[in-house]
Amino acid sequence: MTVETLADARDMFAVHTMFRREFGLLPDLVRAVAAGDAQRATVVADHVSLLSMMLDIHHSGEDKHIWPLLRERGAGETAEIMDVMQEQHERIHHQYLRLSEALTAWRADCSAENRDALASAIEGLTSQLEAHLSLEEDRVVPLIERYLTTPEYGLLAREGAQNTPPEFLPACLGMVMYEAEPAVIEMIIAELPADIRPAFPRAANEAYAAYAQPLHGTPAPPRVLAA
Repeated sequence: MTVETLADARDMFAVHTMFRREFGLLPDLVRAVAAGDAQRATVVADHVSLLSMMLDIHHSGEDKHIWPLLRERGAGETAEIMDVMQEQHERIHHQYLRLSEALTAWRADCSAENRDALASAIEGLTSQLEAHLSLEEDRVVPLIERYLTTPEYGLLAREGAQNTPPEFLPACLGMVMYEAEPAVIEMIIAELPADIRPAFPRAANEAYAAYAQPLHGTPAPPRVLAA
């Protein structure tokens, strides 16, 4: 009989750092697009869509794989915070729908009015998101490491990678790895198929740099963590 090790959820902090950085930079990116500049609006809008997809995949994975196990195993210790997590996910999803509507309008007509409405919608989402990420780090990550096994927790990352379009996967993982510690990067790579692990760290870093250059004007966007 194999005894499973308990989960190591340090990579959750790397994912959260990525969301803080990328969503935090979005309002200024959007507002910097000149009214009527459809080409630039498309570049930024595509990035908004990608980030929204990544957030939706991450939260859907938690709803499916993490919250039910914590409710079942933690009983009275986890019930209250799981209710809060679920409520916050629902609020964030409501803001996500508002953002999606504003993004569709901006893609159709990149006017100043639609641009500013999108930036405002992004700020509404990021406000809800920051409160959620901070509470999850303080209250939920310790529970994950107490009640979930390594394979159970790893399913979140594996399914997330499977649900990400292959053409975006290197850049998306590069976003997560950009401010991650080496040990956490090793954890992320370990969840990938064995045949691509050796080359993937460099490929992901290069993919994110190439993705960031036309978007931010630099391959190394501002970080949220101190150097």
